[in-house]
Amino acid sequence: MPNQRLRQPNNAPAFHSSKDCTVTNKKRQLALGVFLTRHGHHPGAWRQPGSAKSGRPDFNYWADLVRTAERGKLDTAFFADFAGQSGDSTKGIERRHAFLDFEPLTLTAALASITSRIGLVATVNTNYEQPFALARRFASLDHISDGRIGWNIVSSLTDGAAKSYGTQPMTHAERYERASEFVDVARKLWDSWEDDAFENANPESGIYLNPNDVHPVQHHGKHFQISTVLDTARPVQGHPIFVQAGNSEAGREFAAKYAEMIYAAAQFIEEAQIFYADVKGRMANHGRDPDTLKVMPGLSFAIGSSQQEAQDKFGALESAVDFSGELNLMGHDVSAYPLDGPLPDLPDPENGKGRWRQLTALARRENLSIRQLFLRFNAVRGHRVAIGTPIQIADQIQDWFERDAADGFNLIPPLLPSSLTEFVDQVVPELQRRGLFRTEYEGTTLREHLHLPRPQIAREAVPKAQPAPILAPVS
Repeated sequence: MPNQRLRQPNNAPAFHSSKDCTVTNKKRQLALGVFLTRHGHHPGAWRQPGSAKSGRPDFNYWADLVRTAERGKLDTAFFADFAGQSGDSTKGIERRHAFLDFEPLTLTAALASITSRIGLVATVNTNYEQPFALARRFASLDHISDGRIGWNIVSSLTDGAAKSYGTQPMTHAERYERASEFVDVARKLWDSWEDDAFENANPESGIYLNPNDVHPVQHHGKHFQISTVLDTARPVQGHPIFVQAGNSEAGREFAAKYAEMIYAAAQFIEEAQIFYADVKGRMANHGRDPDTLKVMPGLSFAIGSSQQEAQDKFGALESAVDFSGELNLMGHDVSAYPLDGPLPDLPDPENGKGRWRQLTALARRENLSIRQLFLRFNAVRGHRVAIGTPIQIADQIQDWFERDAADGFNLIPPLLPSSLTEFVDQVVPELQRRGLFRTEYEGTTLREHLHLPRPQIAREAVPKAQPAPILAPVS
């Protein structure tokens, strides 16, 4: 049955394409990314045979993972950031499977040099940065990678991070407000030069660039006061791909206004379809084409030659989960409650409100104990788990894709490197056979992979400089 697609509103902003990248004349294609971690996403992964036994940073490990993802023609490799462990948060740290490794922007810069096609998405938190410094780094990375950089925009503020950075507390609404202004300023900064501003230097005349190609940024907002010109050329992609993962009301509205890819969480197709329609339905209010946002639910998986083999693989991971010490459910320590008892009534946390409501809804819907909830939700952070043969997993991916529950998936490999290798070698060929996924990269930039438009410079927002008199060269 053909999909009934949402169409572009009449007031949508104009875009121009890079290397004939368009969004209207392409067959809808499944997008696939992978969320990479040190051992794999399941908390029992590090105890399994084949997992990296050291938590010490090792660039070669990450390089091998990203090369595997690129071999599978995946769109993106995604790197999260869980910065800020406060000094009083080390209770139970000896048993904690921690996300402690390279800073994402540093890592993506290095990975760009050993890959040629796969997109690289780095997480950067707006609470700990300034727009000018971050816009400069992302522009540099986009040039270094030849247009393959994405920015996962987060504005969470955990207690540990606030203490680590010395940041003042902000409410959920205040953080999104600051993040929105931050992105607006960053876009102006990336638009402060024409695309070809530095390509027409004339040694004979002594004219290095046309003064009409520079657009000084004058921004006077609530959070930022800026008068400048970015000291890096406009990114290859115009702007990095904007990625976001908010599931709250504020998060959905932020995604509808800014995001080009959103990492969603849903365990059932019905809730995925509701989220998909809701976020895309908000985009017209911001003058955006719904096809310029890729909704990418997370997908954990276990692959076997039979259903039973796949179940056994996932069961081995679950049996290795340690329930001693602090039991953290989305910011709530529930270790004082009976492990095999029900989830008590607890208030919404300040961070992750949308995910918390998903968690409590699942607990009530299926009458899950705290132990069961950890295994069903916390171990995979609320994402769908597909367990079965390559054909069975491809069936589930195709079903969600064709029924407007997803534009693609952000893979959550439970055990690395083996889970990713199995997916690339067994599931990707099945998706290619069905015509759902590419057999080769068609372009070079991440925007081209995702069939997303390249943004035009918002000329009405950044006035041009007045032309300077052109002087004859001195003879």
